[in-house]
Amino acid sequence: MSDAETYQRMFTNRLNKKNKHLKNWIKRDAIQCYRLYDADMPEFAFAVDVYHGIALDNPEVGQQRWGHVQEYEAPKTVNPEKVEMRRHIALSVIADVLELDEKHLIFKTRRQQKGKLQYEKLGEHQQMIQTVEGGLHFLLNLHDYLDTGLFLDHRTTRDLVRRQAQNTRFLNLFAYTGSVSVYAAAGGAQQVTTVDMSNTYLNWARKNMMLNGMNNGDFEFIHADCLQWLSQHNALYDFIFLDPPSYSSSKRMQSTFDVQRDQVQLIEQTMEHLSQSGQLLFSNNRRGFKLDSSIEKQFHVKNITQETIPKDFEQNRKIHQCWIIQHTMR
Repeated sequence: MSDAETYQRMFTNRLNKKNKHLKNWIKRDAIQCYRLYDADMPEFAFAVDVYHGIALDNPEVGQQRWGHVQEYEAPKTVNPEKVEMRRHIALSVIADVLELDEKHLIFKTRRQQKGKLQYEKLGEHQQMIQTVEGGLHFLLNLHDYLDTGLFLDHRTTRDLVRRQAQNTRFLNLFAYTGSVSVYAAAGGAQQVTTVDMSNTYLNWARKNMMLNGMNNGDFEFIHADCLQWLSQHNALYDFIFLDPPSYSSSKRMQSTFDVQRDQVQLIEQTMEHLSQSGQLLFSNNRRGFKLDSSIEKQFHVKNITQETIPKDFEQNRKIHQCWIIQHTMR
């Protein structure tokens, strides 16, 4: 048996095993978007996500399935021919296991991104897909950006927000496409404020709200650099979701942002806007991130990371970290 045949059999077996492992959970919880595979085998450094939904440019077709494949860029020391062979095998196997045709298999290379590069457009397909998560509706764009509009690893975190948002003044910082804001509104938040530096994502957040019939409540969408906005704003909130990028820079920012380096200033500024009995849900996906000890000295901190890792990410429990941060009672 050739190397290619061996690799193909290995990868096919792994995908089938993962499919079987997740099958009952997907059916029981009506999961439409999930991670099937995440670089489980060193020979195949890919993240494979499955999305179900309705393409809005062709809604009469009804529910469809897409495979969203991201290849983690190989080190330059790896033979390019070997990389190409494994990529070809992976895409062939994924299409076969998921029973997808070519137009429903989207491939991207995930390089080490810094700053605005992470959010730049990759294409101009402009195909929007409507999906459902937790009984709520969201818009996806699988082609045009590195990310799709819905961070799958925060599925459980979003549900936590919905369960705890009732009657709160809710603030969503670095809000991306506003999925957490939708969950907060669905959970009965009195007021939802959504802040992001990107007009594209802020408009996307508005559409997600409207898609769920949430257009008559106290919902505010603010186009701003979160760091500057926090320093110039003085309102208080009862529940704040803070999920900053690992690193960011843009023309609108006065300087670069690094979550490991700048966490103390960011959290302290955010806590100034938290009511005395409120809670800050702080999360990030920076590998190796360590919460500064000064935060635990100033505030009451609880690590809830393990409670927020969904079943489809249980083999990659370092996908993100989460803490609940509250004022200490005096």
